[in-house]
Amino acid sequence: MTISRIHFEALSFLDREKKQENITQSAISQMIGISLNTVKEALLFLSDNGLIKNNKLTQKAYKVLEPYRVKRAIFIAAGLGSRMVPITINTPKPLVRIKGVRIIDTLLDAVYAAEINDVIIVRGYLKEQFDQLKYKYPNIKFVDNPLFNKANNISSMMCTRYQLQNSYVIDSDLFLKNSSLISKYQYASNYLGIPADYTDDWCFETKDRIIKGIGVGGKNCHQWIGISYWNKTDGKKLADHIKQVYEMPGGKELFWDQVPLEYFKKEYTVEVRECSFDDIIEIDTFNELKKIDETYNI
Repeated sequence: MTISRIHFEALSFLDREKKQENITQSAISQMIGISLNTVKEALLFLSDNGLIKNNKLTQKAYKVLEPYRVKRAIFIAAGLGSRMVPITINTPKPLVRIKGVRIIDTLLDAVYAAEINDVIIVRGYLKEQFDQLKYKYPNIKFVDNPLFNKANNISSMMCTRYQLQNSYVIDSDLFLKNSSLISKYQYASNYLGIPADYTDDWCFETKDRIIKGIGVGGKNCHQWIGISYWNKTDGKKLADHIKQVYEMPGGKELFWDQVPLEYFKKEYTVEVRECSFDDIIEIDTFNELKKIDETYNI
């Protein structure tokens, strides 16, 4: 049985809020951004088809949702973090603490809270320091990128390209404030993006929530956030496409995201999943870090 996006959104929301009693239709409408009448119709459909009972998911619903289940999370954490010097001279950027919390912990906590237990961290620079994560997250798997200082992050994806099906790919230097952005189910391949009237950062050109192009700087676009999801079909294709681009002249100097969004963009339909600057903090430089955490001003 296949389900529409509206039915998916309703089921996914009810699963996230399964511990809550007496969830109102108005609350569902507000949280998933769908009109109240549409929510009423969706809930009636789900009830009539045996997918919910008293706004709780049935076993049939979980079987229907299984193709949309996120199977793993791949963390890209091999880089030098050179723009964060001096703090990254002795500490990999994902392990830098902001107000006492390691950057990567905000992401890992969200992943495990979403019941995603297959977690891979691709490491390189000062790789042994990532072993400390095992104390809190004993089931983490490490993959070492031997070319972290000779190639761009496409080299990290070369190390894990066969694990991309039904997977998140997460830049490990993002400080996540809204853990709900990492959810157990995803309907389609997507990237997080922040709506922007103007940005001088990497951004997506979009139409009807589909990514049509990428670039540095733009107007009326979405600022690019390095958390993406790849469904089974797209993840399988990516394994071969990443290898093709990596082996072409200059391929090792590229960001891995350019493979599906630029070099093979006709092969993929990738959505933008909107978030806000209140949800996530992207820290690029040491000066930006000092503005967020005053202890680094000492």
